[in-house]
Amino acid sequence: MNVKKILGAAAGVLGVAWVVRAVWDIPSAIGASMSAIQPYASGAASYRDRQFHNTEASSQIIAGSALSLLYSALTRRNAGQPRGVIPLETPEVPAEAADIAVTWYGHASALVEVDGYRILTDPVWSERVSPSSMVGPTRMHPVPTPLSELPPVDAVIISHDHYDHLDKATVRELVLSQAAPFLVPIGIGAHLRHWGVPEHRIIELDWGGSISLAALGRERDGTDLVITCTEARHFSGRGLVRNTTLWASWSIVGPTRRAYFGGDTGYTKAFAEAGAALGPFDLTLLPIGAYDDRWPDVHMNPEEAVRAHGDLCVGDPGHGMLVPIHWATFNLAFHGWSEPVRRMVEAARAAGTAIAVPMPGQRVDPDGRPARDSWWEDIG
Repeated sequence: MNVKKILGAAAGVLGVAWVVRAVWDIPSAIGASMSAIQPYASGAASYRDRQFHNTEASSQIIAGSALSLLYSALTRRNAGQPRGVIPLETPEVPAEAADIAVTWYGHASALVEVDGYRILTDPVWSERVSPSSMVGPTRMHPVPTPLSELPPVDAVIISHDHYDHLDKATVRELVLSQAAPFLVPIGIGAHLRHWGVPEHRIIELDWGGSISLAALGRERDGTDLVITCTEARHFSGRGLVRNTTLWASWSIVGPTRRAYFGGDTGYTKAFAEAGAALGPFDLTLLPIGAYDDRWPDVHMNPEEAVRAHGDLCVGDPGHGMLVPIHWATFNLAFHGWSEPVRRMVEAARAAGTAIAVPMPGQRVDPDGRPARDSWWEDIG
């Protein structure tokens, strides 16, 4: 018996099986084709030449950065890993939603409470943010709770179609476990239809478009909630072709309280415009991570997030509370794990901005003004 040949053959079979498993679900995970998206996209104000565009001049990557990006990928790919274990908190689920509160599950996934309504943002419960379950960025902490333990939500809002914000497996599970509509920027509805989301649960909006939950038959206790698709400065794409679907931030406005979900965006004049038209906001969820000097147009840095909060509060940085998102969960850039939150804390202190930095799973109430806890210090 030639043991080496047997082991070699077994390794070959295992290798083929691994490759098959890694690529098996990629076509479905990528989502809808351009031909399926285009009929919905073609009427949008920012859609031309078969692509969506930012209103401000923007580059995904600064010209001439290719070599430095390759060097960073080779030498700093692990810079964003924490040194210790990221703590989790078991999410608190009150019987009734508050006037204003938020539970952060990690990255951009959060449960926002406004005037008794619950809105789920960019839900991603998968282990990887990739079209493959075998390859791609993986979680640096577990999800704090299974999807099945979420309370009933009134709407699910999606900022854009990148894998760390729109996840096929999570969407499919929410179709079964929840009855809420999916509110998405134009074009993303095609992905949802591709994954079996019923048509009546898909609401596609252009920048500036609004929907009343009462109009959807989801009024609570005689009150209404209006959710508006607001402009962001970013890009989209799940395959080789970019910008076939729109990207957005969202405002959530009730009769007494207002929240703003930034999603993923570069700094933009649209923050001040949203603040003037829809604010001032009592709670802002703004991205602070995955920034780099080589892509400044499409990802804010922490100081810009603090500035954006002031814009959204109509020039009053002391109004409301800023809760950072888009950090700590996936390693998507070359900065240190805790660098975003450290920089944000310093910028907020200088600006007089109230902040809360929840650990994954923690619920914070801006009315309670929770003491800032530096839980991240021993990890990063």
